[in-house]
Amino acid sequence: MNSGDTAWVLVCAALVMLMTPGLALFYGGMVRARGVLNMLMMSLASLGLVGVLWVLYGYSTAFGTDVAGVGLLGSPTEFFGMSRLVGAEALSDTIPTFAFAAFQAMFAILTVALISGAVADRARFGPWVLFAGLWATLVYFPVAHWVFAFDETNAAGEVTAVGGWIANRVAAIDFAGGTAVHINAGAAALALVLVLGPRTGWPRETGKPHNLPLVVLGAGLLWFGWFGFNAGSALSAGDTAAVVFLNTLVGASAAMLAWLLVERLRHGRPTTLGAASGIVAGLVAITPACSAVTPLGAVAIGLVAGACCALAVELKYRLRYDDSLDVVGVHLVGGLIGTLLVGFFASESAPEGVAGLFYGGGVDQLWRQTVGAVAVLAYSLVLSWFLAWVLQRTIGFRIDSRGEHAGIDETEHAETGYHFADVGSTLRRPATEERGSTDALEGSFR
Repeated sequence: MNSGDTAWVLVCAALVMLMTPGLALFYGGMVRARGVLNMLMMSLASLGLVGVLWVLYGYSTAFGTDVAGVGLLGSPTEFFGMSRLVGAEALSDTIPTFAFAAFQAMFAILTVALISGAVADRARFGPWVLFAGLWATLVYFPVAHWVFAFDETNAAGEVTAVGGWIANRVAAIDFAGGTAVHINAGAAALALVLVLGPRTGWPRETGKPHNLPLVVLGAGLLWFGWFGFNAGSALSAGDTAAVVFLNTLVGASAAMLAWLLVERLRHGRPTTLGAASGIVAGLVAITPACSAVTPLGAVAIGLVAGACCALAVELKYRLRYDDSLDVVGVHLVGGLIGTLLVGFFASESAPEGVAGLFYGGGVDQLWRQTVGAVAVLAYSLVLSWFLAWVLQRTIGFRIDSRGEHAGIDETEHAETGYHFADVGSTLRRPATEERGSTDALEGSFR
């Protein structure tokens, strides 16, 4: 065991955990005031629900021995409850298995929370929680096995445990979750939007973000936590983590500038919401590529992602799908851009050691990236649509128009985020009482 590597992974796991409350604030500030609590609750519910499912069978499904030996699904019962891992052989020579399991748990939690932004203001909370549990079980855990579970080999190089097909057979590069997290969540978000339909009055009467400072705070927490998300995936405090850390910084920086430039050219003004959205778009795009490119490559990916995502979020008005908080435009599009651009900008001088098209590697890595991205997109989109459709047809996924008009916070949670009418009311006295106390005070001075 290496105490430094173990400490690094545990700290990074805590940083990734902070990203979920950060996402809650980011999403919460973007909705109307009467929907802020519902957005916070949808993210917080992911922390509770997916955390428990991960211990029960999620880790085993994602990182257990493949049940058929073809890289599709880990055994859900192999590490059920994770009790067998107590005192078991370590995952590697430097960190204990539980450190890795805790780190990956935070990925699962955040991925589920990401989806919620697409259906802001119109998804019932109970069915959302049920969908989240089913989606994590049937979509995220298997896809995480495809992308993150690598074959285990013995000293002779023989495979002793089969991992996921995308990671091992296709050999697509996804260092920290461009496919498993962002394309996966973005495709699910698109499926939910198609099933639930647009908000009442959209796009004319959906309102503007009610609290932009909250959005910026959430974006800042996401950026801060993303260093753990990406650099922590190195699983050691070494050269790879350092390169990834810097690439994560400059990828987001470049994307923010590109988004603001697009806004300035198209609409005449750069906006605060655009800056925050550009940061997230850059972080999404650099996630799969951060170990495969140089810092200049990270800047290029960030510029492309920032500009393309800024344009993509406007497609919902032309194509008539109400992606409330631009999960499709930022996470699905950004994830696709980052995953595919590995095939162009990968450099052999980066830790991954693979050359892309622009560095003399031809299209070999590009087709691998394409297969991985398309497979995850198709699987998540189809299965997510089916789950949402079944829930809508059986127990009802969407709130009714009366509840939507009254506000989803009041309808689903019987509370509101702000009580403007009550501000200062308990500190004021009736006018007669206030006048009497003033007279008494003046008499004492006489």
